[in-house]
Amino acid sequence: MAPVMGFAEKSDLYNVFMDRSDFAVGEFVQQSINQRCRARLFKEYKEVQREKVADPDIQLVCDETNIFKWTALIKGPSETPYEGGVFQLAFAVPENYPLQPPQVRFLTKIFHPNVHFKTGEICLDILKNAWSPAWTLQSVCRAIIALMAHPEADSPLNCDSGNLLRSGDVRGFNSMARMYTRLAAMPKKG
Repeated sequence: MAPVMGFAEKSDLYNVFMDRSDFAVGEFVQQSINQRCRARLFKEYKEVQREKVADPDIQLVCDETNIFKWTALIKGPSETPYEGGVFQLAFAVPENYPLQPPQVRFLTKIFHPNVHFKTGEICLDILKNAWSPAWTLQSVCRAIIALMAHPEADSPLNCDSGNLLRSGDVRGFNSMARMYTRLAAMPKKG
């Protein structure tokens, strides 16, 4: 007859088993999240291919070797100092996307209160605390274009730009933004 295990021995054995199974469950959950992320990104990739003609202001491209890295070319909104410019964005998509937002930054220099001039970091609520899994990479691009047209000078990453707008010097802001757009975001002639 097998010896009867005491309660303490059973709970120790249970804890050892649970420690191992928690690891296995955690690993399984992480793999599942990663697979869902890849499926979502692949779905967005197919959607971007279909919408190329429908949205001429945005060209979103997935890196050929890494589905978690994307770039976008966005056209500066009309009737703004960015009009005529083409701005490049870099997307770094986390492995638990769409539960977490992508990291997005401007690669093209831009004079804008909500964009850090040196790093290209973007101060936009949907990329921070207002993120929702309903957002897509394409809709993030649209939100960035909207931010370009309607800067928020009260939360600047570029203080010079923000100070011009807060002091009411819209003409000075537009002049600087237009100059940087011409220098960095427009094709060179000749």
